[in-house]
Amino acid sequence: MKAFTVLFPVFLMLFLGYFSRKKRLLTYEQNEGAKSVVLKVLFSFLVYNVLVSSRISKDFLIHILYVDACWIIIYLVANHLTSFTGKKYAHLSSFLLMTAEGGNVALPFYLTLVSASNAINTVTFDVGGILINFGLVPAIIAKKTSGKISPLALTRKILTSSFMIAVILGLLANLTGFHQMVMTSQFGPVYTDAMKMVTGPIMGIILFTIGYELKFDKKYLKPLFRLALVRLVGCSAIIVGFFLFFPHLMQNEAFKIGVLLYFMCPTGFPVPLQVQPLVKNSDDETFMSAFISLFMIIALIAYTLIVIFI
Repeated sequence: MKAFTVLFPVFLMLFLGYFSRKKRLLTYEQNEGAKSVVLKVLFSFLVYNVLVSSRISKDFLIHILYVDACWIIIYLVANHLTSFTGKKYAHLSSFLLMTAEGGNVALPFYLTLVSASNAINTVTFDVGGILINFGLVPAIIAKKTSGKISPLALTRKILTSSFMIAVILGLLANLTGFHQMVMTSQFGPVYTDAMKMVTGPIMGIILFTIGYELKFDKKYLKPLFRLALVRLVGCSAIIVGFFLFFPHLMQNEAFKIGVLLYFMCPTGFPVPLQVQPLVKNSDDETFMSAFISLFMIIALIAYTLIVIFI
């Protein structure tokens, strides 16, 4: 009954989103608008609130470096597996294996299983993903398309993203004690109520938009499943690495759930946007969408298994 209680509202919101697309209750532009409100406005407040209200451990930077090293290794290995994953989408496939969508998928699922104070676990992994998505990926693509890139432009793009601004401000407010000072002052209740109002709608809207975008094209079965197999092996290796290198943390159930769930989530949503210079036609677009949709199903399966067995 507990599993049903946790899963029902999640799958209900996903179904409502899917139903809205099938019955054309909402247009694609309206769904994108709802997603933009969350991603460009509300989500940054959630990230900030998580960072200022969490205890930042010494492992924070180590986890970021470990996760980014793993994504880079997976990318390099994938470049030598295109004969298996398929030559047709080789120009895109390696990028689809890097990063996982934390803000839109892992985090809302994770927060239905643990308290909000534990959200720092997946946010830490997402910081590493931001560095890959807005640092390494644009650098590689720039090299592929023009052969050169401006380090200053890349640095500016990374530091001015709303997510990274929220991360930087959250860490500063936490480490300097500014947040603690605010919470012990007369403005503490004001801050708490404001954050509840701003972050409250996030989970429902995100789950709705995910359900709206769920789609799958059968003609891509072979390349999709082969590429998915490579991603599953790579992400499983990352999870095993956590058990090997951070065994004391993996004994914490909340942290372990975060690791198991996060690395079963689809490719980070910014990736298809970042690789646009390499996209040749609408067939490439459909393949990327189908791959992300496939991993949405995998994430849902992983989430269900975690709820039932853990």
